[in-house]
Amino acid sequence: MTVGEVAARSGVAVSALHFYESKGLIHSERNAGNQRRFAREVLRRVAVIKVAQRVGVPLAEIRAALGELPNGRTPTAADWNRLSARWKAQLDERIGQLMLLRDQLSGCIGCGCLSMQACPLRNPGDQLSEQGPGPRLMPAPPEAAAAPAPAAAAGCQGRCPEAAAGS
Repeated sequence: MTVGEVAARSGVAVSALHFYESKGLIHSERNAGNQRRFAREVLRRVAVIKVAQRVGVPLAEIRAALGELPNGRTPTAADWNRLSARWKAQLDERIGQLMLLRDQLSGCIGCGCLSMQACPLRNPGDQLSEQGPGPRLMPAPPEAAAAPAPAAAAGCQGRCPEAAAGS
């Protein structure tokens, strides 16, 4: 198949296919005219890549997972079960972090205090600066996911419903 045919069948832009190839995610052969030709099986690899990307799996991890397949073969249903089970745990962790962020965010923004001393969303000691410039999501420690965030109510200084109710 030509790169245009793969793009049309997979719904992925030609430029994305070239990018995937440059990153070692898919492979093509060159014909006598030095044009790329892809085996039909590349459509399944592209589908796996797109699904994994859609759920947030980084390309480097997708490449590593596909690289574990013997001779770079197309993933089978059994391969997909193994890969998806591996990524499921990561998704569960990410979902937990997002739920915690959602719960903390609504408590903090809901009261309007935005206390930098007691806000559960703050960045103590500017720890996130080590990860580079720009905004960063600081994962909460596992014990914070199990317990409610009393810091939000404490930072409200009696102005939010949680503090008024004695939480």
